[in-house]
Amino acid sequence: MTAFTRHDVETALYRDYSLEITGKDIGQIETAKSEIPAGTPINIAFLGNESHTQRIEAAARIRQWGFEPVPIISSRRLRSVQDRDELLAGLTSAAHPTRFMLVGGDPSSPAGPYRDSLDLIAGGIIADYGISKVGIAGYPEGHPKIDRVRLWEALAEKLELLKTCGCSVEITTQFGFDADAVVDWIAQVRARGIDAPIRIGVPGPADVNRLLRFAAQFGVGSSAAIVGKYGFSLANLISKVGPDRFMSRLASGMAGRDLGTVMLHLYPFGGIAETVVWAARTAGRQMAESQGALDRPLYP
Repeated sequence: MTAFTRHDVETALYRDYSLEITGKDIGQIETAKSEIPAGTPINIAFLGNESHTQRIEAAARIRQWGFEPVPIISSRRLRSVQDRDELLAGLTSAAHPTRFMLVGGDPSSPAGPYRDSLDLIAGGIIADYGISKVGIAGYPEGHPKIDRVRLWEALAEKLELLKTCGCSVEITTQFGFDADAVVDWIAQVRARGIDAPIRIGVPGPADVNRLLRFAAQFGVGSSAAIVGKYGFSLANLISKVGPDRFMSRLASGMAGRDLGTVMLHLYPFGGIAETVVWAARTAGRQMAESQGALDRPLYP
């Protein structure tokens, strides 16, 4: 067991972040590509108002620009096995993804035969498409429609099924504002004997109103006490806030503990360019501070 210093934790977190984009916003990647490290994994969201053609085109362009496309497959949005096959065949032909993220998705009722990602995995998608790396979702602050006991059961079931399929697994968490809850959840994951790498979902810099809209959409807790710890007030919705205070609290909570491989997944709610500039500047600040230099956060 290795107990890491706070600087070790911060360095590890910024070493290999991933991003997320939608098909309609793919141009943001092209605009900011010179600031994004080569090979960065970029998740492609599965939105109900976008087509498979948009998803496939986004994956192809991400691959063309030197990054790693990670298509998110929303089980409950797939209309049929044929629908699944058209999407997966198109993605494989156009972009050769080495990793997919399999999620249940937002619809209250499934559009086709898959109730959740367990159904999708059990339905043979891994063997049918030779998938060897899979991302699954984690919920440190819970899920608005699934109780915590079932969340833990489903996580264990997915990990066991994917292990049987011969897949390596990463867990990417839903974003949240409570760093303490995230650290506690990671510790619980490790205490259950789960050693899969974890990517912590973190919002990039964005205005408060936008962050709250996404929080409401995804069922993320945003009480005054929680957002106060994050670093903004519900009384000022037009101000812009970054995750600096969240990251500082996260690093402090993880320091001195062996919590395995933990990285970041950045949700660019304020835009890709601003998010990657924040990540680069923050990583640079960690290095400078380790050498005795001083700097201020981009979004105090």
